[in-house]
Amino acid sequence: MRISLNWLKELVDITLSPEALADALTMAGFEVEDIEDRSQWADGVVVGYVTERQPHPNSDKLSLCTVDIGADEPSSIVCGAANVKAASYVPVATVGTHLPIPNLKIKPREVRGVLSAGMICSLAELGLAKDSAGIHIFSESDLTVGSDARPLLGLDDVVLDVTSTANRADALSLVGIAREVAAITGAELKMPIAPAATPQSAASTVAVKLTDEKACPIYIATALNGVKIGPSPTWLQQRLQAAGTRPINNVVDITNYVLLEWGQPLHAFDGDRLATAANRSDYELGVRYGNAGESLVTLDGQERSLKPESLVITANDQPVALAGVMGGEATEVIDSTTAVTLEAAYFDAAVIRKSARSQGLRTEASARYERGVNPAELGLACDRAVHLMTTLASAQVVSQVTDPTPVGEIAPTRTLNLRLSRVHAILGSVTNVGEHPVPLPAPQVKSVLETLGCTVEASGDDGWRVTVPPFRYRDLEREIDLIEEVARIYGYNHFANTLPQAAAGGELSPEAALSQKLRQTCRGAGLTELIHYSLTKPTTPDQVVLANPLFPEYSALRTDLIDGLVKAYRFNLEQGNGPLNGFEIGRIFQLVDGQPQESEVVGGILGGDARQGKWVTSDRPQPLTWFEARGTLEAIFQRLGLTVDWRADREDERLHPGRTASLWVRGRLRLGTFGQLHPQLCQAQDLPDEVYVFQLNWSALVTCLATERRKAVKFQPYSTFPASDRDIAFYAPVAVTVADLEKAMTKAGGKLLNSVTLFDEYQGESVPEGQRSLAFRLVYRALDRTLTDDDVEPVHQKVRAALEKQFKVALRS
Repeated sequence: MRISLNWLKELVDITLSPEALADALTMAGFEVEDIEDRSQWADGVVVGYVTERQPHPNSDKLSLCTVDIGADEPSSIVCGAANVKAASYVPVATVGTHLPIPNLKIKPREVRGVLSAGMICSLAELGLAKDSAGIHIFSESDLTVGSDARPLLGLDDVVLDVTSTANRADALSLVGIAREVAAITGAELKMPIAPAATPQSAASTVAVKLTDEKACPIYIATALNGVKIGPSPTWLQQRLQAAGTRPINNVVDITNYVLLEWGQPLHAFDGDRLATAANRSDYELGVRYGNAGESLVTLDGQERSLKPESLVITANDQPVALAGVMGGEATEVIDSTTAVTLEAAYFDAAVIRKSARSQGLRTEASARYERGVNPAELGLACDRAVHLMTTLASAQVVSQVTDPTPVGEIAPTRTLNLRLSRVHAILGSVTNVGEHPVPLPAPQVKSVLETLGCTVEASGDDGWRVTVPPFRYRDLEREIDLIEEVARIYGYNHFANTLPQAAAGGELSPEAALSQKLRQTCRGAGLTELIHYSLTKPTTPDQVVLANPLFPEYSALRTDLIDGLVKAYRFNLEQGNGPLNGFEIGRIFQLVDGQPQESEVVGGILGGDARQGKWVTSDRPQPLTWFEARGTLEAIFQRLGLTVDWRADREDERLHPGRTASLWVRGRLRLGTFGQLHPQLCQAQDLPDEVYVFQLNWSALVTCLATERRKAVKFQPYSTFPASDRDIAFYAPVAVTVADLEKAMTKAGGKLLNSVTLFDEYQGESVPEGQRSLAFRLVYRALDRTLTDDDVEPVHQKVRAALEKQFKVALRS
């Protein structure tokens, strides 16, 4: 929020410099992001009086003006604005002035052969407007020629850009910031309280009826007649501009002014147009939710379809405004308005948040209602606006109607117990009371709370009963909140440093260490880590669907990682980045018996020809084979120290039915799935034929590898003795997997069998039907000696016998 110091000084006496005040607010929890010294924008700009205007001798569009700027001689200035005229007071940038907004330094210069000494300025050239149709002409009369023009332009000011935390709704107003400054500095607070409105008649043509006691607990409708619409006074316009608000007319400007001052949104209806919308001269204002088929044209000219969660203001049940968000175009205040119905209401924060989101709108009003306004000061803000309208718009108060629901009659306050011992235990000692750190004195604690507007009463020997003011009702809920306020206002820098008594060394948990090692291993295998959103489109009934999504295409949670990896692979190809070999560790979500379940998995994708140069193959791609892709995954398992069994699998329809394997650990724990994408899917997604994906269950990896008692890695020496290899060939049934055969040979070979490798497979002529010819190479090796035939043959015969007995194979060698 932009805070004008000139405006703030009317509410609290400030003796600090802007920089010191910004530092004090920042230390109190209100970060000042920028200090805008507006006086620098027009340093050297003075009030000038145009005594004579003549056409430029060499140009039809330029004027030659004689301007009195209080110097010994009048200045001759060439001006290109069409609205310049004699006998008018104007801002003049004298020679040597630097205007920082257009970054222009004023120098004497010839314009079409005539010397011009100075420049008559527009509001845009002074930094007060984006565009200007002409120069600025002061509306005041009898100004002092040559005097500083900045006070007349509102540039003798400093604006602080203050950011408040989400829990401090009261700080979105000048009054709220003034309360904080008064608490920090101890200065006197001067509240802008106006006299209560005095209606001319007890009877009213406007009635109020609230049907939802929670959505709108309080509604005040004030009818005013005799309103004269016109520009706001200069001082009001300048304050709105300093706060970043564009002036419109006196009535609308007053509602915006009170919004900035008290943090209470107001809305002004044209009373006559409101009666037209209600089809009656006496009408009833109400608050309800939108109905299907209803629409409303808002002040921005947009026709908006009302949703069931859209809260609207109605006149005789006809929607006329989005409650707490934006008014309707049909009832807005216009230049011919003479009757105004002023709305001052308190809306529920959650209701306005849903209503604004349903329409995709967020305004200054909705931003304050969403955080929560103070219902206790609703009447004060209304009286302030009514007083300004009677003063600045010649309005007369006809009637005022207030309709609170039972919820609106509840006083927004609470009483909390605060213990001095708890304050000392949490905050420690202070260093600015004596030579040595001492606990914070009790009178100081009480004083801080009272400066914040709390009522403090003694309760026993060790504490107080603290009554929270209504404007802090939303964020002061517990004892610890009061202790935080004491530390914040007293100053965090005044408390002694307290170091921990002993520091314990930290370490990664087994799961975190496994996650770190897995990422390192995958990167070492050439895979890039990917991160995707958990949100996706709803496509299957077992997905978890969000109740209030931001976008329809992100309205459900993903059930696996494979779909996201395939999309990433395709996107990289479309961008010309080539094949993507990547992995991802993320969470997936599924509905099981109607209940959402969350689990963590590891996914990956690889394939295509990633070589940079293909001259060896005459620029023909060399796709990744199934065995190469499997070898990449096996290298990761080997680095992790995990032995995995591969079994044929056809469960996932997205994968090739003959090139998909389920992965198992210890024969019974399913680790995941690996396979090639189905050719039809690759064709539909415009992907290469050979793309492989895998998905592993993180819980299975944790069960196997992340134990609380981590074993030290043991070194296993390599044998320095030569190996002895034997080949074995046989016919085996097609249904028997190579993995089962390798497992049986490894078990039968014992410690001497070093490795088993399949090097040949054949099906066709001379091979019995339903069988295939397989050939394996078995390598035998010992750590302590060179093996002889007498050592190898008995073991090899044991392997042969095991194959014949277990799988009924027909040996060929």
